[in-house]
Amino acid sequence: MKLWATLLLVSMLLLLGGCSSEKKKTDHQSEPAKVQEDAKETKAEKIVLHDANGKEIVVTPIDKGFQFSGYEDKVVLVNFFATWCPPCKAEIPHLNNLQDKYKDRLVILSVLLEENKSQEELNSFIQYNAINYVIVNGIENFKFAQSVGGVKNIPLMFLYDKNGKYSTHYVGAIPEEMIEADIKKVL
Repeated sequence: MKLWATLLLVSMLLLLGGCSSEKKKTDHQSEPAKVQEDAKETKAEKIVLHDANGKEIVVTPIDKGFQFSGYEDKVVLVNFFATWCPPCKAEIPHLNNLQDKYKDRLVILSVLLEENKSQEELNSFIQYNAINYVIVNGIENFKFAQSVGGVKNIPLMFLYDKNGKYSTHYVGAIPEEMIEADIKKVL
């Protein structure tokens, strides 16, 4: 009986102690470097995105990032999402909070990854959810998704500093405080 208890204790320690937060952070930070490297060949041209008000946002590839016309000297948080995605919808209040808090220094640019979503449907979604940040809609969104290295899971966010350089990324639902800490680092 004592042997079983010892084996169980050792097994639990190995299982629970096998993944430290430091290792996860390292993996999390090394992954985008590969994504950005893979994307170098696919992001050679400018992409024109269209927001819900019809405004054009020209996305220009630069070394290790992008420049976003109209948002020069601002930190840009690019959020790939879909209106049917529960975690994407759950993050809306948090993104609204961040946009309100850093409105003069941050722009949240949400990129809709849904085919055939009419502008009327998107406007209704924006109004229903009281969204206060920029949402772009159109076929060019998929080209932009390819230019960041492809989007396999949503929500997926990329944070770019004031010069358009890549800072970090987030896969899935992320606590608002974590995103805010990273925003403060690049401000």
